[in-house]
Amino acid sequence: MTLTDAFIHLFTMKAFLVMVSGVGLGVLVGVLPGITAGMLMALTLPFTYHMSSVDAITLLISMFVGGVSGGLITATLMRIPGEPNSVMTCLDGYQLAKKGFPGRALGLGNASSVVGGALSWLALVLMAPPIASAAVALGPFENFALIMMALILISSLSEGSFLKGLSAGLLGMLVAFPGIDESSGIMRLTFGSAELEGGFNSLPVILGMFAVSQVVADALNIDEKTDAIEASMNGMFVTLRDYVLHGWNMLRSSLIGIWIGILPGVGATIASIVAYTTARNLSKTPDAFGRGSEEAIVASESANNATTGGTLIPLLTLGIAGGLTDSILLGALVIHNLQPGPLLFKNNPEIVNTIFATHLVAHLVMFAMMTFGISIFARLMKLPKAFILPMVIVFSVLGAFALNSRSFDIWVMLGFGVLGILLEAAKVPLAPFVVGLVLAPVAESELRAGLMASAGSFSPLVERPIALTVLVISAGLFVWPFIREWRRARLA
Repeated sequence: MTLTDAFIHLFTMKAFLVMVSGVGLGVLVGVLPGITAGMLMALTLPFTYHMSSVDAITLLISMFVGGVSGGLITATLMRIPGEPNSVMTCLDGYQLAKKGFPGRALGLGNASSVVGGALSWLALVLMAPPIASAAVALGPFENFALIMMALILISSLSEGSFLKGLSAGLLGMLVAFPGIDESSGIMRLTFGSAELEGGFNSLPVILGMFAVSQVVADALNIDEKTDAIEASMNGMFVTLRDYVLHGWNMLRSSLIGIWIGILPGVGATIASIVAYTTARNLSKTPDAFGRGSEEAIVASESANNATTGGTLIPLLTLGIAGGLTDSILLGALVIHNLQPGPLLFKNNPEIVNTIFATHLVAHLVMFAMMTFGISIFARLMKLPKAFILPMVIVFSVLGAFALNSRSFDIWVMLGFGVLGILLEAAKVPLAPFVVGLVLAPVAESELRAGLMASAGSFSPLVERPIALTVLVISAGLFVWPFIREWRRARLA
Protein backbone atom coordinates (compact mmCIF):
# COMPACT_ATOMS: atom_id res chain seq x y z
CA MET A 1 0.00 0.00 0.00
CA THR A 2 1.52 3.32 -1.09
CA LEU A 3 0.83 6.64 0.62
CA THR A 4 -1.68 7.48 -2.13
CA ASP A 5 -3.44 4.16 -1.55
CA ALA A 6 -3.53 4.90 2.18
CA PHE A 7 -5.26 8.24 1.57
CA ILE A 8 -7.77 6.54 -0.77
CA HIS A 9 -8.43 3.79 1.79
CA LEU A 10 -8.92 6.38 4.51
CA PHE A 11 -11.84 7.88 2.60
CA THR A 12 -13.71 4.59 2.31
CA MET A 13 -16.83 4.49 4.47
CA LYS A 14 -15.52 2.14 7.18
CA ALA A 15 -12.06 3.68 7.56
CA PHE A 16 -13.43 7.22 7.56
CA LEU A 17 -15.97 6.40 10.28
CA VAL A 18 -13.23 4.77 12.36
CA MET A 19 -11.07 7.89 12.02
CA VAL A 20 -13.89 10.33 12.80
CA SER A 21 -14.85 8.25 15.85
CA GLY A 22 -11.26 8.26 17.04
CA VAL A 23 -10.87 12.03 16.66
CA GLY A 24 -14.22 12.65 18.36
CA LEU A 25 -13.38 10.42 21.32
CA GLY A 26 -9.93 12.02 21.54
CA VAL A 27 -11.38 15.54 21.67
CA LEU A 28 -13.94 14.32 24.21
CA VAL A 29 -11.33 13.04 26.67
CA GLY A 30 -9.28 16.18 26.07
CA VAL A 31 -12.32 18.19 27.17
CA LEU A 32 -12.92 16.10 30.30
CA PRO A 33 -10.38 17.14 32.98
CA GLY A 34 -8.41 14.21 34.37
CA ILE A 35 -9.26 11.81 31.52
CA THR A 36 -6.26 11.67 29.20
CA ALA A 37 -5.74 10.47 25.64
CA GLY A 38 -3.36 7.84 26.99
CA MET A 39 -6.09 6.42 29.20
CA LEU A 40 -8.53 6.39 26.27
CA MET A 41 -6.06 4.53 24.05
CA ALA A 42 -5.36 1.99 26.80
CA LEU A 43 -9.09 1.37 27.27
CA THR A 44 -9.57 1.03 23.52
CA LEU A 45 -6.86 -1.60 22.96
CA PRO A 46 -9.11 -4.62 23.79
CA PHE A 47 -11.70 -3.46 21.27
CA THR A 48 -9.08 -3.36 18.50
CA TYR A 49 -8.33 -7.10 18.75
CA HIS A 50 -11.00 -8.00 16.23
CA MET A 51 -10.09 -5.14 13.91
CA SER A 52 -7.54 -5.29 11.14
CA SER A 53 -4.16 -3.78 12.04
CA VAL A 54 -4.77 -0.93 9.59
CA ASP A 55 -8.12 0.02 11.16
CA ALA A 56 -6.75 -0.38 14.70
CA ILE A 57 -3.82 1.94 14.02
CA THR A 58 -6.14 4.42 12.26
CA LEU A 59 -8.32 4.54 15.37
CA LEU A 60 -5.43 4.97 17.81
CA ILE A 61 -3.63 7.68 15.80
CA SER A 62 -6.93 9.56 15.46
CA MET A 63 -7.41 9.42 19.23
CA PHE A 64 -3.85 10.63 19.69
CA VAL A 65 -4.48 13.68 17.48
CA GLY A 66 -7.88 14.46 18.98
CA GLY A 67 -6.62 14.12 22.54
CA VAL A 68 -3.80 16.63 22.04
CA SER A 69 -6.24 19.18 20.61
CA GLY A 70 -9.23 18.75 22.93
CA GLY A 71 -7.50 20.22 25.96
CA LEU A 72 -7.80 23.66 24.35
CA ILE A 73 -11.51 23.85 25.19
CA THR A 74 -11.19 23.18 28.91
CA ALA A 75 -8.10 25.36 29.20
CA THR A 76 -9.90 28.30 27.58
CA LEU A 77 -13.33 28.03 29.23
CA MET A 78 -12.42 26.64 32.69
CA ARG A 79 -8.71 27.48 33.14
CA ILE A 80 -8.07 23.77 33.66
CA PRO A 81 -5.74 21.92 31.28
CA GLY A 82 -7.83 19.04 29.99
CA GLU A 83 -4.50 17.62 28.81
CA PRO A 84 -1.17 18.55 30.47
CA ASN A 85 0.07 20.08 27.20
CA SER A 86 -2.63 22.78 27.45
CA VAL A 87 -1.24 24.28 30.62
CA MET A 88 0.23 27.34 28.86
CA THR A 89 -3.01 27.92 26.95
CA CYS A 90 -4.75 28.30 30.32
CA LEU A 91 -2.79 31.47 31.06
CA ASP A 92 -4.01 33.51 28.10
CA GLY A 93 -6.92 31.56 26.61
CA TYR A 94 -8.94 31.90 29.80
CA GLN A 95 -8.08 35.58 30.19
CA LEU A 96 -9.14 36.34 26.61
CA ALA A 97 -12.37 34.41 27.17
CA LYS A 98 -13.04 36.36 30.39
CA LYS A 99 -12.77 39.59 28.40
CA GLY A 100 -15.75 38.43 26.34
CA PHE A 101 -13.95 36.74 23.44
CA PRO A 102 -14.15 32.96 24.09
CA GLY A 103 -14.83 32.28 20.40
CA ARG A 104 -11.76 34.27 19.36
CA ALA A 105 -9.55 32.38 21.81
CA LEU A 106 -10.88 28.99 20.68
CA GLY A 107 -10.71 29.93 17.00
CA LEU A 108 -7.07 31.03 17.18
CA GLY A 109 -6.14 27.93 19.16
CA ASN A 110 -7.95 25.69 16.71
CA ALA A 111 -6.32 27.29 13.67
CA SER A 112 -2.89 27.07 15.28
CA SER A 113 -3.48 23.41 16.10
CA VAL A 114 -4.17 22.44 12.51
CA VAL A 115 -1.18 24.44 11.21
CA GLY A 116 1.13 22.79 13.77
CA GLY A 117 -0.27 19.36 12.92
CA ALA A 118 0.11 19.86 9.16
CA LEU A 119 3.71 21.06 9.42
CA SER A 120 4.60 18.16 11.72
CA TRP A 121 3.05 15.76 9.19
CA LEU A 122 5.35 17.18 6.52
CA ALA A 123 8.36 16.61 8.79
CA LEU A 124 7.17 13.07 9.56
CA VAL A 125 6.81 12.09 5.91
CA LEU A 126 10.12 13.65 4.87
CA MET A 127 12.29 12.53 7.79
CA ALA A 128 11.02 9.10 8.85
CA PRO A 129 11.80 7.01 5.70
CA PRO A 130 15.48 8.03 5.35
CA ILE A 131 16.07 7.51 9.09
CA ALA A 132 14.48 4.06 8.86
CA SER A 133 16.53 3.19 5.76
CA ALA A 134 19.72 4.04 7.62
CA ALA A 135 18.64 2.15 10.73
CA VAL A 136 17.61 -1.05 8.90
CA ALA A 137 21.25 -1.63 7.89
CA LEU A 138 22.27 -1.97 11.54
CA GLY A 139 23.16 -5.33 13.05
CA PRO A 140 21.86 -6.93 16.30
CA PHE A 141 24.57 -5.42 18.51
CA GLU A 142 23.81 -1.91 17.17
CA ASN A 143 20.09 -2.46 17.73
CA PHE A 144 20.71 -3.67 21.28
CA ALA A 145 22.85 -0.60 21.99
CA LEU A 146 20.12 1.68 20.59
CA ILE A 147 17.49 0.07 22.83
CA MET A 148 19.70 0.59 25.87
CA MET A 149 20.21 4.20 24.86
CA ALA A 150 16.45 4.64 24.49
CA LEU A 151 15.90 3.39 28.03
CA ILE A 152 18.58 5.68 29.49
CA LEU A 153 17.39 8.63 27.40
CA ILE A 154 13.76 8.35 28.45
CA SER A 155 14.90 7.99 32.08
CA SER A 156 17.25 10.97 31.97
CA LEU A 157 14.67 13.25 30.35
CA SER A 158 11.71 12.18 32.51
CA GLU A 159 10.44 14.54 35.18
CA GLY A 160 12.02 14.06 38.58
CA SER A 161 14.96 11.91 39.54
CA PHE A 162 16.99 10.16 36.85
CA LEU A 163 17.46 7.13 39.10
CA LYS A 164 13.70 6.90 39.59
CA GLY A 165 13.15 6.96 35.84
CA LEU A 166 15.84 4.35 35.24
CA SER A 167 14.47 2.17 38.04
CA ALA A 168 11.01 2.34 36.44
CA GLY A 169 12.48 1.25 33.10
CA LEU A 170 14.36 -1.65 34.68
CA LEU A 171 11.23 -2.66 36.57
CA GLY A 172 9.32 -2.71 33.29
CA MET A 173 12.02 -4.95 31.78
CA LEU A 174 11.77 -7.29 34.77
CA VAL A 175 8.00 -7.60 34.31
CA ALA A 176 8.62 -8.72 30.70
CA PHE A 177 10.82 -11.69 31.73
CA PRO A 178 8.34 -14.22 33.27
CA GLY A 179 7.21 -16.97 30.91
CA ILE A 180 8.91 -19.12 28.31
CA ASP A 181 12.43 -18.25 27.24
CA GLU A 182 12.03 -18.19 23.45
CA SER A 183 15.64 -19.17 22.86
CA SER A 184 15.86 -22.18 25.17
CA GLY A 185 12.20 -23.05 25.77
CA ILE A 186 12.81 -23.04 29.55
CA MET A 187 10.28 -21.55 31.99
CA ARG A 188 11.61 -18.65 34.02
CA LEU A 189 10.31 -16.55 36.91
CA THR A 190 6.91 -18.28 36.92
CA PHE A 191 7.23 -19.41 40.57
CA GLY A 192 5.24 -22.52 39.76
CA SER A 193 2.23 -20.56 38.51
CA ALA A 194 0.59 -21.97 35.38
CA GLU A 195 -0.97 -18.58 34.61
CA LEU A 196 2.49 -17.01 34.31
CA GLU A 197 3.75 -19.52 31.75
CA GLY A 198 2.69 -17.14 28.99
CA GLY A 199 4.11 -14.14 30.86
CA PHE A 200 2.30 -10.92 31.71
CA ASN A 201 0.20 -9.70 28.80
CA SER A 202 0.91 -6.08 27.96
CA LEU A 203 -2.75 -5.02 27.89
CA PRO A 204 -3.71 -5.69 31.55
CA VAL A 205 -0.42 -4.15 32.66
CA ILE A 206 -1.03 -0.97 30.61
CA LEU A 207 -4.66 -0.74 31.74
CA GLY A 208 -3.62 -1.04 35.36
CA MET A 209 -0.74 1.41 35.19
CA PHE A 210 -2.59 4.14 33.32
CA ALA A 211 -6.37 3.69 33.66
CA VAL A 212 -6.80 2.30 37.18
CA SER A 213 -4.14 4.48 38.79
CA GLN A 214 -5.56 7.61 37.11
CA VAL A 215 -9.10 6.78 38.25
CA VAL A 216 -7.92 6.55 41.86
CA ALA A 217 -6.10 9.88 41.54
CA ASP A 218 -9.20 11.54 40.09
CA ALA A 219 -11.47 9.97 42.72
CA LEU A 220 -9.47 11.72 45.44
CA ASN A 221 -10.49 15.08 43.87
CA ILE A 222 -13.98 14.06 42.82
CA ASP A 223 -15.72 17.04 44.44
CA GLU A 224 -13.50 19.65 42.79
CA LYS A 225 -15.61 22.09 40.75
CA THR A 226 -14.81 25.12 38.59
CA ASP A 227 -17.20 27.56 36.94
CA ALA A 228 -16.97 27.50 33.16
CA ILE A 229 -17.33 30.38 30.71
CA GLU A 230 -20.03 29.80 28.11
CA ALA A 231 -18.70 28.89 24.68
CA SER A 232 -19.47 31.17 21.75
CA MET A 233 -19.20 30.72 17.98
CA ASN A 234 -18.50 34.43 17.60
CA GLY A 235 -14.87 34.71 16.43
CA MET A 236 -14.37 30.98 15.79
CA PHE A 237 -13.74 31.51 12.08
CA VAL A 238 -10.19 32.79 11.61
CA THR A 239 -9.59 34.95 8.54
CA LEU A 240 -6.70 34.94 6.06
CA ARG A 241 -5.51 38.18 7.67
CA ASP A 242 -5.12 36.32 10.98
CA TYR A 243 -2.98 33.67 9.32
CA VAL A 244 -0.79 36.39 7.83
CA LEU A 245 -0.59 38.28 11.15
CA HIS A 246 0.33 35.19 13.19
CA GLY A 247 1.97 33.17 10.41
CA TRP A 248 5.58 33.57 11.56
CA ASN A 249 4.61 32.73 15.14
CA MET A 250 2.79 29.59 13.94
CA LEU A 251 5.76 28.49 11.83
CA ARG A 252 8.36 29.18 14.53
CA SER A 253 6.33 27.51 17.28
CA SER A 254 5.57 24.51 15.05
CA LEU A 255 9.27 24.00 14.32
CA ILE A 256 9.96 24.13 18.05
CA GLY A 257 7.22 21.54 18.62
CA ILE A 258 8.55 19.23 15.89
CA TRP A 259 12.11 19.38 17.21
CA ILE A 260 11.11 18.85 20.85
CA GLY A 261 8.71 16.07 19.79
CA ILE A 262 11.63 14.19 18.24
CA LEU A 263 13.53 14.31 21.55
CA PRO A 264 12.34 11.29 23.59
CA GLY A 265 10.86 12.03 26.98
CA VAL A 266 10.43 15.79 26.57
CA GLY A 267 6.87 15.97 25.24
CA ALA A 268 4.20 18.45 24.21
CA THR A 269 4.05 20.22 27.59
CA ILE A 270 7.69 21.27 27.38
CA ALA A 271 7.23 22.20 23.71
CA SER A 272 4.36 24.56 24.53
CA ILE A 273 6.37 26.14 27.38
CA VAL A 274 9.42 26.70 25.15
CA ALA A 275 7.30 28.10 22.31
CA TYR A 276 5.38 30.34 24.74
CA THR A 277 8.60 31.67 26.27
CA THR A 278 10.18 32.22 22.84
CA ALA A 279 7.10 34.08 21.60
CA ARG A 280 7.12 36.30 24.68
CA ASN A 281 10.82 37.10 24.36
CA LEU A 282 10.40 38.05 20.69
CA SER A 283 7.06 39.83 21.06
CA LYS A 284 6.62 43.58 20.66
CA THR A 285 4.06 43.42 23.51
CA PRO A 286 5.50 40.98 26.07
CA ASP A 287 3.47 42.57 28.88
CA ALA A 288 0.29 41.26 27.24
CA PHE A 289 1.33 37.66 27.92
CA GLY A 290 -0.68 36.21 30.79
CA ARG A 291 -3.45 38.77 30.21
CA GLY A 292 -5.12 37.32 27.13
CA SER A 293 -2.42 37.54 24.46
CA GLU A 294 -3.33 36.12 21.07
CA GLU A 295 0.36 35.47 20.36
CA ALA A 296 0.58 33.28 23.45
CA ILE A 297 -2.38 31.12 22.43
CA VAL A 298 -0.98 30.69 18.92
CA ALA A 299 2.47 29.71 20.20
CA SER A 300 1.22 27.20 22.75
CA GLU A 301 -1.27 25.42 20.50
CA SER A 302 0.99 25.36 17.42
CA ALA A 303 3.80 23.77 19.41
CA ASN A 304 1.86 21.11 21.29
CA ASN A 305 0.13 19.87 18.12
CA ALA A 306 3.39 19.90 16.18
CA THR A 307 4.84 17.39 18.62
CA THR A 308 2.44 14.72 17.32
CA GLY A 309 4.40 14.29 14.11
CA GLY A 310 7.77 14.84 15.77
CA THR A 311 7.20 12.18 18.40
CA LEU A 312 6.15 9.61 15.77
CA ILE A 313 9.53 9.89 14.02
CA PRO A 314 11.63 8.11 16.69
CA LEU A 315 8.69 5.85 17.53
CA LEU A 316 8.39 4.48 13.99
CA THR A 317 12.04 4.53 12.96
CA LEU A 318 13.79 3.41 16.15
CA GLY A 319 11.00 2.09 18.38
CA ILE A 320 11.63 4.83 20.95
CA ALA A 321 8.58 6.24 22.74
CA GLY A 322 8.80 9.76 24.09
CA GLY A 323 5.97 9.87 26.65
CA LEU A 324 2.96 8.13 28.16
CA THR A 325 0.71 8.26 25.10
CA ASP A 326 3.53 7.28 22.77
CA SER A 327 4.39 4.36 25.07
CA ILE A 328 0.85 3.06 24.80
CA LEU A 329 0.97 3.44 21.01
CA LEU A 330 4.24 1.50 21.06
CA GLY A 331 2.55 -1.23 23.09
CA ALA A 332 -0.39 -1.27 20.67
CA LEU A 333 1.93 -1.96 17.72
CA VAL A 334 3.48 -4.88 19.60
CA ILE A 335 0.07 -6.24 20.64
CA HIS A 336 -0.92 -6.29 16.96
CA ASN A 337 2.26 -8.24 16.13
CA LEU A 338 3.97 -5.24 14.55
CA GLN A 339 7.59 -4.55 15.42
CA PRO A 340 8.28 -0.82 15.84
CA GLY A 341 11.53 0.26 14.30
CA PRO A 342 13.14 0.32 10.87
CA LEU A 343 11.80 -3.13 9.91
CA LEU A 344 8.27 -1.76 10.15
CA PHE A 345 8.93 0.25 6.98
CA LYS A 346 10.14 -2.89 5.19
CA ASN A 347 7.73 -5.53 6.52
CA ASN A 348 4.57 -3.46 7.05
CA PRO A 349 4.61 -0.44 4.71
CA GLU A 350 0.80 -0.39 4.76
CA ILE A 351 0.91 0.41 8.50
CA VAL A 352 3.48 3.18 8.06
CA ASN A 353 1.52 4.79 5.22
CA THR A 354 -1.71 4.44 7.18
CA ILE A 355 -0.10 6.34 10.06
CA PHE A 356 1.13 9.04 7.66
CA ALA A 357 -2.28 9.48 6.02
CA THR A 358 -4.27 9.31 9.25
CA HIS A 359 -2.06 11.87 10.98
CA LEU A 360 -2.82 14.53 8.36
CA VAL A 361 -6.49 13.83 7.71
CA ALA A 362 -7.24 13.45 11.43
CA HIS A 363 -5.94 16.98 12.01
CA LEU A 364 -8.28 18.30 9.29
CA VAL A 365 -11.22 16.39 10.81
CA MET A 366 -10.26 17.69 14.24
CA PHE A 367 -10.26 21.26 12.90
CA ALA A 368 -13.77 20.87 11.44
CA MET A 369 -15.05 19.08 14.54
CA MET A 370 -13.69 21.69 16.92
CA THR A 371 -15.01 24.54 14.75
CA PHE A 372 -18.59 23.36 14.34
CA GLY A 373 -19.04 21.21 17.45
CA ILE A 374 -17.59 23.55 20.05
CA SER A 375 -20.89 24.11 21.86
CA ILE A 376 -21.50 20.35 22.18
CA PHE A 377 -18.03 19.63 23.56
CA ALA A 378 -18.32 22.58 25.95
CA ARG A 379 -21.45 21.06 27.51
CA LEU A 380 -19.60 17.81 28.19
CA MET A 381 -17.31 19.64 30.64
CA LYS A 382 -20.22 19.70 33.09
CA LEU A 383 -20.44 15.89 33.35
CA PRO A 384 -19.58 14.87 36.94
CA LYS A 385 -16.57 12.66 37.60
CA ALA A 386 -18.79 10.40 39.70
CA PHE A 387 -20.51 9.41 36.44
CA ILE A 388 -17.38 9.00 34.31
CA LEU A 389 -14.90 7.21 36.58
CA PRO A 390 -17.01 4.07 37.27
CA MET A 391 -17.45 3.64 33.50
CA VAL A 392 -13.66 3.71 33.07
CA ILE A 393 -13.24 0.94 35.65
CA VAL A 394 -15.97 -1.18 34.04
CA PHE A 395 -14.38 -0.90 30.58
CA SER A 396 -10.97 -1.67 32.06
CA VAL A 397 -12.23 -4.88 33.69
CA LEU A 398 -14.06 -5.94 30.53
CA GLY A 399 -11.00 -5.23 28.41
CA ALA A 400 -8.64 -7.19 30.66
CA PHE A 401 -11.02 -10.17 30.87
CA ALA A 402 -11.79 -10.24 27.14
CA LEU A 403 -8.10 -10.77 26.35
CA ASN A 404 -8.01 -14.46 27.33
CA SER A 405 -11.34 -14.86 29.16
CA ARG A 406 -9.63 -15.48 32.49
CA SER A 407 -9.92 -13.67 35.82
CA PHE A 408 -6.14 -13.77 36.28
CA ASP A 409 -5.74 -10.86 33.85
CA ILE A 410 -8.18 -8.77 35.92
CA TRP A 411 -6.07 -9.36 39.02
CA VAL A 412 -2.96 -8.49 37.02
CA MET A 413 -4.61 -5.22 35.97
CA LEU A 414 -5.61 -4.37 39.54
CA GLY A 415 -2.18 -5.33 40.86
CA PHE A 416 -0.40 -3.08 38.39
CA GLY A 417 -2.96 -0.39 39.13
CA VAL A 418 -1.78 -0.47 42.75
CA LEU A 419 1.83 -0.42 41.53
CA GLY A 420 1.02 2.59 39.34
CA ILE A 421 -0.49 4.42 42.32
CA LEU A 422 2.60 3.71 44.42
CA LEU A 423 4.96 4.81 41.65
CA GLU A 424 2.99 8.03 41.11
CA ALA A 425 3.00 8.70 44.86
CA ALA A 426 6.77 8.25 44.87
CA LYS A 427 7.08 10.65 41.88
CA VAL A 428 8.36 7.82 39.67
CA PRO A 429 7.51 8.40 35.96
CA LEU A 430 5.42 5.69 34.29
CA ALA A 431 6.64 6.15 30.70
CA PRO A 432 10.04 4.44 31.28
CA PHE A 433 8.18 1.47 32.79
CA VAL A 434 6.19 0.89 29.61
CA VAL A 435 9.25 1.47 27.42
CA GLY A 436 11.12 -1.18 29.42
CA LEU A 437 8.16 -3.57 29.25
CA VAL A 438 7.83 -3.28 25.48
CA LEU A 439 11.49 -3.10 24.49
CA ALA A 440 12.89 -5.78 26.84
CA PRO A 441 11.88 -8.73 24.60
CA VAL A 442 13.30 -6.96 21.55
CA ALA A 443 16.55 -6.14 23.37
CA GLU A 444 16.92 -9.74 24.53
CA SER A 445 16.22 -11.08 21.05
CA GLU A 446 18.78 -8.75 19.43
CA LEU A 447 21.45 -9.51 22.03
CA ARG A 448 20.97 -13.28 21.72
CA ALA A 449 21.11 -13.05 17.91
CA GLY A 450 24.35 -11.08 18.14
CA LEU A 451 25.88 -13.51 20.63
CA MET A 452 24.98 -16.48 18.45
CA ALA A 453 26.67 -14.83 15.47
CA SER A 454 29.79 -13.98 17.51
CA ALA A 455 30.08 -17.38 19.26
CA GLY A 456 29.11 -15.85 22.61
CA SER A 457 31.49 -12.89 22.48
CA PHE A 458 30.44 -9.42 23.66
CA SER A 459 33.43 -7.81 21.95
CA PRO A 460 31.47 -6.62 18.86
CA LEU A 461 29.69 -4.15 21.16
CA VAL A 462 32.95 -2.20 21.42
CA GLU A 463 34.55 -3.26 18.14
CA ARG A 464 31.77 -2.04 15.85
CA PRO A 465 31.94 1.77 15.43
CA ILE A 466 28.20 2.44 15.52
CA ALA A 467 27.57 0.19 18.52
CA LEU A 468 30.52 1.73 20.38
CA THR A 469 29.38 5.26 19.55
CA VAL A 470 25.87 4.56 20.83
CA LEU A 471 27.24 3.00 24.02
CA VAL A 472 29.49 6.02 24.61
CA ILE A 473 26.48 8.34 24.14
CA SER A 474 24.48 6.14 26.52
CA ALA A 475 27.26 6.34 29.11
CA GLY A 476 27.29 10.12 28.74
CA LEU A 477 23.51 10.28 29.19
CA PHE A 478 23.84 8.08 32.27
CA VAL A 479 26.56 10.19 33.88
CA TRP A 480 25.22 13.65 32.94
CA PRO A 481 22.36 13.84 35.53
CA PHE A 482 24.86 13.11 38.31
CA ILE A 483 27.27 15.76 37.01
CA ARG A 484 24.40 18.24 36.78
CA GLU A 485 23.34 17.56 40.38
CA TRP A 486 26.96 17.83 41.56
CA ARG A 487 27.33 21.23 39.86
CA ARG A 488 24.07 22.46 41.39
CA ALA A 489 25.20 21.36 44.86
CA ARG A 490 28.56 23.04 44.36
CA LEU A 491 26.97 26.35 43.29
CA ALA A 492 24.39 26.28 46.08
